[in-house]
Amino acid sequence: MNRIFRRISKTMPDQNSELTLSDEAAASLAENSASEPPAPDEEAPPVPRAEYDLLKAERDQLLDRLARLQAEFENARKRSERDRVTDRDYAVVNVVEKFLPVLDHFEMALKSTSTVEQLRSGVELIVKQMEDVLRQLQVTAIPALGAQFDPRHHEALGSVERPDLPDQHVAEEIRRGYKLRDKLLRPALVRVASNPKQTSE
Repeated sequence: MNRIFRRISKTMPDQNSELTLSDEAAASLAENSASEPPAPDEEAPPVPRAEYDLLKAERDQLLDRLARLQAEFENARKRSERDRVTDRDYAVVNVVEKFLPVLDHFEMALKSTSTVEQLRSGVELIVKQMEDVLRQLQVTAIPALGAQFDPRHHEALGSVERPDLPDQHVAEEIRRGYKLRDKLLRPALVRVASNPKQTSE
């Protein structure tokens, strides 16, 4: 055991002896210490006055541009909203102007003291006038009575047995359907024919 301790003590440096670094290790240590950030108590080098003024002018210019862009965006949003309201009002006025004569005729019919037949004829004329207005607006009625049932344009409220009509054709139109050009406004409410002769074949 004493021999082992003597060997270890020979290999270990004395506590009072100085430790020296090789040239390579010293260079590496100096390089790492140079790349380390400065200590917190060290002050950063001052920025030249000319560079500071230039950066401040650029910042002020960018802030001014940002404020202008925000103002332009807000103005464009308000202008777009005003245009949308104006377009909607114009569309409403255009439609209402066409229906005002129809309303006038309804009011005249209510004030009339004519016979029932005369009133009926007057209402029929008003309905035709209304259909003319709808045609001007490109609103057309959906063909229903006698047509083949089409779930895209017809809404069935039931079926009726009709041996005189083809099966699955419209036997009764309860409420007329309309479309604007190719867009469905509302389906026609119908009852569909059920032909027992065709269904049994």
